[in-house]
Amino acid sequence: MLSPDEVYGVLNTVMDPEVPVISVVELGIVRDVAIQNDAVTITITPTYSGCPAMREIEADIRTALVARGVHDVNVKLVLSPAWTTDWIGPDAREKLRAYGIAPPGRAEPQGLITLTRSRVAVQCPFCGSNDTRLQSEFGSTACKAIHVCNSCRQPFDEFKAL
Repeated sequence: MLSPDEVYGVLNTVMDPEVPVISVVELGIVRDVAIQNDAVTITITPTYSGCPAMREIEADIRTALVARGVHDVNVKLVLSPAWTTDWIGPDAREKLRAYGIAPPGRAEPQGLITLTRSRVAVQCPFCGSNDTRLQSEFGSTACKAIHVCNSCRQPFDEFKAL
């Protein structure tokens, strides 16, 4: 049987299917690892309700652990507390930037209601310029927006702060 640290090590090899440069651990969706007898229970929180990648992530977690000899794998989905981009660590944010995705800024405080989304300049992951413009709130996935850098003219995704 694997130890909790070894399970986390395995989970660090399970990449997010929509952003394959960061693991599900780095993304912050793995909330807990519990081992009882020969069963391993992984508790995860979806990035947002209805995220289409969650079933694939669950399957990838099971596949990775079974490959390491764990045959009784349970993946438990919890919705509270709600996932926030604040759970993405600094190393993962740098991986996003290096991959060409602007990492998210700080999430708005819970309970704050605004009629319009205030935006600070999103730094271009390619040239570092803050002279960028929002092209579309809707990117390649629901958790991303499309921007264009006015300096280097590159389009890029921004991982939205949630």
